[in-house]
Amino acid sequence: MKKRMLGQGLEVSALGLGCMSVSGAYGPKLSQEDCDALLRGAFDRGITFFDTAEIYGPYVGEEMVGHALAPIRDGVVVATKFGFRAGGKVERGNLFPGFDSRPEHIREVCDQSLARLGMDCIDLLYQHRVDPAVPVEDVAGTVGDLIREGKVRYFGMSEAPADLIRRAHAVHPVAALQSEYSLWSRDVEDTVLPTLRELGIGFVPFSPLGRGFLTGGVQPGSLTGDDWRSNMPRFKGEAGEHNFRLVQALSELAAQKGVTAGQLALSWVLHQGNDIVPIPGTRKLERLEENAAAADIVLTDDDLRQIDEAVPSGSFEGSRYP
Repeated sequence: MKKRMLGQGLEVSALGLGCMSVSGAYGPKLSQEDCDALLRGAFDRGITFFDTAEIYGPYVGEEMVGHALAPIRDGVVVATKFGFRAGGKVERGNLFPGFDSRPEHIREVCDQSLARLGMDCIDLLYQHRVDPAVPVEDVAGTVGDLIREGKVRYFGMSEAPADLIRRAHAVHPVAALQSEYSLWSRDVEDTVLPTLRELGIGFVPFSPLGRGFLTGGVQPGSLTGDDWRSNMPRFKGEAGEHNFRLVQALSELAAQKGVTAGQLALSWVLHQGNDIVPIPGTRKLERLEENAAAADIVLTDDDLRQIDEAVPSGSFEGSRYP
């Protein structure tokens, strides 16, 4: 798989792997054996960029990822995240338990994440969500100190607006911003993406397949209660039915090109710029292979025009979170 560069020199595979689902967000968590097979299978297919967070599980996600990647640690880039209250409870429909990006807490989380991952350095450490109670300059300064101490290599932010990205970057260079971006979530195109490109910051889209909806494999109202997407407005009711019709239009275009709807949606994201590295998640090797193949799809200007006509920006209904 081809490589892409994030920020100030962090080279990763053009496609990464989001690892939230291995710890149980989309149904029961995987066994460690299955997690090992999935992540090492990704590596065998050229994927070298793996994304997790302390809150996935909570906490067990980092342990599972660390175990799976231990034999291939020298060949991979591992990202994790801080920014939530220690011991906070994750309830159905409420993924995030409360913010905490105090400098002392960042240091605590960094050490704990290193221990859970079984690593001596975190390649990319993100602030998972902006904490309105802590100046972003303090966050950037603390991560900068961790970088100078050798515990972290690069600093990232997630779901941050353009003004805060600028403020953080002025204190310590931001290598990457991670935010939701796909055919059904294009808000970052207005101010965030232009800011990233002005400052030389890479972009890591999470949920580039619309949490699986853009594959056409998730029917509105079909999700069970142990899948946290079942509580999301875009997946149910009239919004879900409307959105599924748009996905059917995407599927028709994909069939004409001889690819799946998911591959077409993922290829669209990859074609938005060489500074973009999407991290689709999956729990299955066959889906991983399908996603990896999307990195080799070439879309013409006419292909991109047809996609934009079939699923225009802003055409999907429903909010991203409950």
